[in-house]
Amino acid sequence: MPLSWNEIKSRATAFSKEWADESSEDAEAKSFWDGFFNIFGISRRRVASFEQQVKKSDDKTGFIDLLWKGVILIEHKSRGKDLDRAYQQAKDYFPGLKEKELPRYILVSDFERFRLYDLEENQHTEFKLTDLVNQVQLFGFIAGYQKRSYKEQDPVNIEAAELMGQLHDKLKAIGYEGHQLELYLVRLLFLLFADDTNIFERGIFNDYLELKTNEDGADLAAHLSQVFEILNTPKEKRLKNLDESLAAFPYVNGKLFEEHLQLASFDSEMRRILLNCCLLDWGKISPAIFGSLFQSVMDAKARRNLGAHYTSEKNILKLIKPLFLDELWKEYEAVKDSKPKLQKFHDKISKLRFLDPACGCGNFLIIAYRELRLLEIEVIKTLLFKHEKLRAEVAADAGIDVGQLIKCDVDRFYGIEYEEFPAQIAQVAMWLIDHQMNQLVSNTFGEYYVRLPLRKSATIKHGNALRIDWQSLIDPLPWEKVEPRYHYILGNPPFIGKHLQNAEQKADMELLFAKVNGAGVLDYVAAWYIKAANYLQSANKVEEKGLSKTKVAFVSTNSISQGEQVGVLWNELFNQYHCKIHFAHRTFKWGNEAKGNAAVHVVIIGYSNYDLNEKLIYEYDDIKGEPHELKVKNINPYLVEGRDILVNSRSKAICNVPEIVWGNKPVDGGNLLFTDIEKKDFLAKEPKASKFFRPLLSAKEFLNGENRWCLWLVEAQPNEIREMPYVLEKIKKVKEMREQSVDEGARKLALRPSQFRDTKNPKSFILIPSATSENRKYIPFGFFNENYIANNSCHMIPDGQLFHFGVITSEMHMIWVKNVCGRLKSDYRYSKDIVYNNFPWPENPTDKQKEAVEKAAQAVLDARAQFPNSSLADLYDPNTMPPALVKAHQALDKAVDLCYRSQPFPNETKRIEFLFELYDKYTAGLFVKEKKGKRNKE
Repeated sequence: MPLSWNEIKSRATAFSKEWADESSEDAEAKSFWDGFFNIFGISRRRVASFEQQVKKSDDKTGFIDLLWKGVILIEHKSRGKDLDRAYQQAKDYFPGLKEKELPRYILVSDFERFRLYDLEENQHTEFKLTDLVNQVQLFGFIAGYQKRSYKEQDPVNIEAAELMGQLHDKLKAIGYEGHQLELYLVRLLFLLFADDTNIFERGIFNDYLELKTNEDGADLAAHLSQVFEILNTPKEKRLKNLDESLAAFPYVNGKLFEEHLQLASFDSEMRRILLNCCLLDWGKISPAIFGSLFQSVMDAKARRNLGAHYTSEKNILKLIKPLFLDELWKEYEAVKDSKPKLQKFHDKISKLRFLDPACGCGNFLIIAYRELRLLEIEVIKTLLFKHEKLRAEVAADAGIDVGQLIKCDVDRFYGIEYEEFPAQIAQVAMWLIDHQMNQLVSNTFGEYYVRLPLRKSATIKHGNALRIDWQSLIDPLPWEKVEPRYHYILGNPPFIGKHLQNAEQKADMELLFAKVNGAGVLDYVAAWYIKAANYLQSANKVEEKGLSKTKVAFVSTNSISQGEQVGVLWNELFNQYHCKIHFAHRTFKWGNEAKGNAAVHVVIIGYSNYDLNEKLIYEYDDIKGEPHELKVKNINPYLVEGRDILVNSRSKAICNVPEIVWGNKPVDGGNLLFTDIEKKDFLAKEPKASKFFRPLLSAKEFLNGENRWCLWLVEAQPNEIREMPYVLEKIKKVKEMREQSVDEGARKLALRPSQFRDTKNPKSFILIPSATSENRKYIPFGFFNENYIANNSCHMIPDGQLFHFGVITSEMHMIWVKNVCGRLKSDYRYSKDIVYNNFPWPENPTDKQKEAVEKAAQAVLDARAQFPNSSLADLYDPNTMPPALVKAHQALDKAVDLCYRSQPFPNETKRIEFLFELYDKYTAGLFVKEKKGKRNKE
């Protein structure tokens, strides 16, 4: 156990006095440094050795004065000698050291002067022996007090996970697998962390492995089994004649070492891997990051992209800050000047309960707990050092035990995880972050604080969160007068689209959405929204003095705030569960900076079943960038300010505009479709087919300027077909394909094998590609005549006019698309029933305004025509869009805007708010209005 800072300073003062007048020649160096290490309660002989022989950079042999491998190298000189030369000499030893032995610190000294170099921070401090007592904090790492920074991409996180992965593979190869292997590795993780962070006496696990186990590894498993048993045995129940190296391990408890595991088996290579693990500085490991990395080593495919499988802390904070953290810090600032109020606030934060019902390796719980403990430390600092009575007690050395002041603990944190291994990791990771925060308490208040044995733990349930009663995880405490509840529910439920759900997941959805029409379109994450909303109904009936009502926030794929899912999910949340959105991050890129990271586009939505007067929207000008905060009165399910409107799927347009239809689906097995080369080869042997070939317009060919062809035999006479044997062969293949189909509709089409399933061929039409890149400011639409056939990757507006083309090509329509349409990954997925049929067209444009739009629309087509060798993909790429086309679109935007109103729209947000208001006006009476009295404001 580290000494308190008061004790360390007392020893430093005595040491300085003892050596101030000594000559301190080399013969006394060992006594000097033994005494120096003793200041910090550390035996120099146990951690560092004198005169270690190494080869220097000049290939000559050298002797390091004092080396603690991986920690500090000390080079001492006689009084008055050059410390710069001493530092250079110390650096010359580095080539002779193994990478794991390289120190973070170099200390050079002439017994009167000290100069400490921190090689990681690239800084140094120099002081005299007489000033040691005032600089002693610099050496906190010797005592076990060390400030650490935890970097998401710190190589130690990756290296540690890779080494554990190697050990995993070796054990699995000998048949040690499944639950036993996973728990075994989790135990080793705890031991490695404990060995470097003063849960144990520093280094005792490493020493035990090196000194007590054979190099061939044959006895390693038996020794590890002994260690596991000792860690689970209270000191008073251990054997009296226990080997002192085993007896040095503390009693851990926490049930981590309770289960008896089958004896594993090791060899020399596996022992070497484990010892290499010991050489890493596990104190640098971030539990929030390492858990996900650790899990990914179990999967060979995931391991290839190691580093891509964790959630960045920055993204987690985007959820927890508006959910609870900002509010708590604001409350702290309001009460910190009043001791009674601050103590009451401290009690409050210690009573908060948190649940992550899809916790994985515990990332969200870990960061939430860490941030709560940081707030608590600030509260305690204020109580101790700001308020007079407590300050006086400290000044008088009243012996306040900081451990008695810590109230927040891991037992208020709960998680549910479907897979067993990440659930085990989450359990241990919560102990690890708790210890790291206890280390920070020790550093902050100068009193060593550790929670051993482990008496409390987070509750992590292994199971299906959609089938488990969330309330069942809470064991009521004797003093709780009302039914306990979670105050904050948070997390990152699985991103699984409707087409990717397995049978069990579909059954989960059916269970939760049994009475909800159209629920088949919903992503799996929607189930967590409904489950949480159901919990809110009972939880928020409970009144707890001084504690806010339960709130929820989830990270979700942005599909639940776009397209057809909105009308289904949010109709249920609004009308059945009376929920209101409290804050929302609009679409941004979710991931981390690791290579191989497959980022997704997500939203974060915070909600509850009560209302607030002020809500927050986080807007992203760049989905990879940082958001700006908007304070609004209400957030609708499209995550913009406005009434709680739902844009539902409809078969007819809400305005008097031409009908939109799908293009033609071939259902031909590719037999009626041709590339340029295939068409040329086919006509060489079947020239009579020439008049039946039509250009086929798919989204891909239309946007990229490519050619594709189809045999359009709708008007072909039977005798003409019989005269073309190669065409007839194609038709026979279509018939066979359709007859063999498992789809009943396709089998019926076998009765007319010469035709596509659809045979729409209007005299003119506007073409709309159904999927297009989100990077384009405008979706390129086109005009075509009856000589062209549109396939089913496009929509058509038959007989659409230039005015219609102009409006849907404008920024006004694009903003509607951006907010309302569904997405295919991040690309726009244009829907006729959601986007077009619900689009609020200009209310009453004058003939003059319509003419202006038509003129501007034609100018856009003319601008395109200036670049005949460029595809639409080229023309509408933001980096290559020609100025002439940009100018034409800007003129069109202005003309369309004037059809809506005379005042300009200052930004996208104002445009979409205006469109939702107009949509509300057009559809008045079609939606269920909010029922007064159903929602309370808080």
